[in-house]
Amino acid sequence: MTYSEAINELEEIVRKMQSEECDIDLLSSYTARALELLKFCKDKLFKTDEEVKKCLEALSSI
Repeated sequence: MTYSEAINELEEIVRKMQSEECDIDLLSSYTARALELLKFCKDKLFKTDEEVKKCLEALSSI
């Protein structure tokens, strides 16, 4: 899964949760999936940040 795919799925979950037709029986599963996606995105952002920092450090030593 890519970061963009995760964000798109999160946006869809939010739309479903905000809908007047939101199925209360699915609310718990929507919340659980959103949490998984948020963790994935957070991990991806931190990993990317570390990679960018390493690249910048390598550039500064040239």
